[in-house]
Amino acid sequence: APALTRRNAMRSDSLKLVDPQLRPYVEDTPPIRISADLIPAMREGFGPGLGLVEDEAALAAVEADTVTLPGMPGEPDLNAVLHIPSGEAHARGAVLHLHGGGFVTGDPYALIPLNRKIAHAADCVVLSLDYRLAPETPFPGALHDAYAALTWLFSQAEELGVDPSLIGVMGESAGGTLAAGLALMARDRGEYSLAFQHLTYPALDDRTGRSDETNPYSGDFVWTRESNRFVWDLWLGGKAGAEDVSPYAAPARADALSGLPPTYLATAALDLFVDENIRFAHRLIRSGVPTELQVFPGAFHAFQFVGVSDVGARSDKEGLAALQRFMAR
Repeated sequence: APALTRRNAMRSDSLKLVDPQLRPYVEDTPPIRISADLIPAMREGFGPGLGLVEDEAALAAVEADTVTLPGMPGEPDLNAVLHIPSGEAHARGAVLHLHGGGFVTGDPYALIPLNRKIAHAADCVVLSLDYRLAPETPFPGALHDAYAALTWLFSQAEELGVDPSLIGVMGESAGGTLAAGLALMARDRGEYSLAFQHLTYPALDDRTGRSDETNPYSGDFVWTRESNRFVWDLWLGGKAGAEDVSPYAAPARADALSGLPPTYLATAALDLFVDENIRFAHRLIRSGVPTELQVFPGAFHAFQFVGVSDVGARSDKEGLAALQRFMAR
């Protein structure tokens, strides 16, 4: 009871910091409380819950088709949505996109409007992967799927009109975890050189939420410590917080970050992940990795998907501008 009272008091304090345009959502909507029983409903409601609509210009300019590609040896084939801008073929950049959903839900089909808009605005190919989910497939399943998709994207670069030197990875939330883990794996294996990693409030550290964090203003809205602990345990097969967690699963665990590609990392000031995101960006900078960090004030996890707001529009604009800069290298 004392702990609950303390968290409620913190929530009251942090509510004052929420952007006024976002405040009605958190006042009316309780934080997510994930349980095993809730996962099927979360999966079913993932698309409708995002409320995305097609941009008419992008709809006319970008084809979105489902493709099947081989998984890693001994693992199942995978589906992905391939977004290709129309018009005269030329050497474009490409993005392997990994969706969010806390490792347990989400798919690329609900995100077609968003990825189609990105492909149109950045004039790039976007491959959005339908990776395997926990708890049915814990780590390293989804990461293996991501590496297989990266392999396919590089192998098909010429046919797709893609410049292999302009291929990068992008993901939000758990998708950002996978993107960052994939960047580490690609660096260590040395088979593919990534042009960039584009991360939006990625979950980077399995230890977050397992102790009394000193930040009294993070993790009170949408994505809480309790939900975070639950999904990390599913993703890591009950080993979250252990000493031997792989940095490919939890990139904050990596001993060295040098040699990673140029990075854009966006987070929200009230997000549970804000401290680990800032620490990761700081480590990247100190490792000689060109890094841009954006912290959006008054915002919380997944704030772009809960209604129209100026801070959400600014986040979308800055994220797209960063992608365009990566593509122009």
